[in-house]
Amino acid sequence: MELEFTDELWFWRGPAPWYFITVPDAECRILTEEWRFASYGWGMIPVTARIGCSTWATSLFPKDGRYILPVKAAVRRAEQLDEGDVPLVSMTIRYP
Repeated sequence: MELEFTDELWFWRGPAPWYFITVPDAECRILTEEWRFASYGWGMIPVTARIGCSTWATSLFPKDGRYILPVKAAVRRAEQLDEGDVPLVSMTIRYP
């Protein structure tokens, strides 16, 4: 299953800082129907994500009733992304 969406890149300033994009509500509704077929625990969903020419394997994290997509530093550099940017994300769920 492939999903495509846009949303803002944001920075989490926790003890292990990271950048994320929150998956919009419509796509989260689809993910909540699919998570039990793909999740490997804690509600995490393995995906292959793409922004521009960059593709990477990661997992979505459940947060506040939605899902968040971690965006690696290598992807942010390659696609020249910074906090507040709104990239187009393509994402495929990786079923076991």
